[in-house]
Amino acid sequence: MHVKSTGTPSRRQALLLSAAGAASLMSPGVWAQPSAAVYPERAVKIVVPFAPGAGTDAMARLVAQKLGEVMNASFVVDNKAGASGAIGTQYVAQAPADGYTLLLVASPFTTVAASLPSANYDPLRQFTPVGMIASGPLVWAASTKLPANNMKELVSLARKQPGVLNYGSAGAGGVNHLVLELLKARTGTFITHIPYRGVAPATMDMIGGQIQLITGTIPALLPFIKNGSIKPLAVTSAKRSRALPDVPSMAEAGLAGIDVVNYFALMAPAGTPAAIVSALNEAINKVVSMPDVVARFKADAVEAAPGSPALLGHFIEADYRAWRNVVKTQNLKID
Repeated sequence: MHVKSTGTPSRRQALLLSAAGAASLMSPGVWAQPSAAVYPERAVKIVVPFAPGAGTDAMARLVAQKLGEVMNASFVVDNKAGASGAIGTQYVAQAPADGYTLLLVASPFTTVAASLPSANYDPLRQFTPVGMIASGPLVWAASTKLPANNMKELVSLARKQPGVLNYGSAGAGGVNHLVLELLKARTGTFITHIPYRGVAPATMDMIGGQIQLITGTIPALLPFIKNGSIKPLAVTSAKRSRALPDVPSMAEAGLAGIDVVNYFALMAPAGTPAAIVSALNEAINKVVSMPDVVARFKADAVEAAPGSPALLGHFIEADYRAWRNVVKTQNLKID
């Protein structure tokens, strides 16, 4: 059960807190864990391992505002960008496990750890899952000049012309890169990967004819799809997206089993007290059910994904191990 930070502890809670304080004074070497009954007593920092203005940053600011309202506390966003998200992620891994430093993660949390030895963090052992926030598919998009209008035709073309097609990603090791490697592994094709510093420049080069293929989030590519600058081939999820109802899923495109979503979730340093994780999870589940948040998610082509910390933990582990398998299968060497 969640108790707001401004509430007054009961007499029993006060006695328990007093006893805990006395015990810590008698045993200086023992650290007294914070109590969920009074959490949070000060501002909670949500670290975003990417620069301001990115989709992950926008999601973090929305979540920070709403968690502040639900928990009657202050949640602030702290951007620590660099190394494909690894710098901010390493920072949180080493932070005190007291509930006052959290990490807003997206797909790079698992893909970068799976593919870049230099990431230097373990998504399974160094973090405690708090709660999933939302998820949504990527969309395969192609140059209007490409003689393929769906994934079946794309695969056929790639088999006939191995290495001729060029694909632009948002950077080596990211989900945009690894979804290509997954497609290549499942179809036995070879498509040349060209890493960019973000989906935007890759999109511009595709429109200009330098490359033929990309994947990106639906909000990032939707304006170009609507104005006819690029053409969508499929969404990367098992089912269609409501934002692109006429675009088939990967299963419908004949590529069942390639189910890739971009997700947003909150993680905490390993060892964060279970009571605090539970309080945060309860608040997140309230946030993602708010009508204005649901409307915002719809505009961003993602869906709310409430659930328990355990459910998020299972998802993170499965996602990480799946990408590790792709990296191994494709013998990827990424520095």
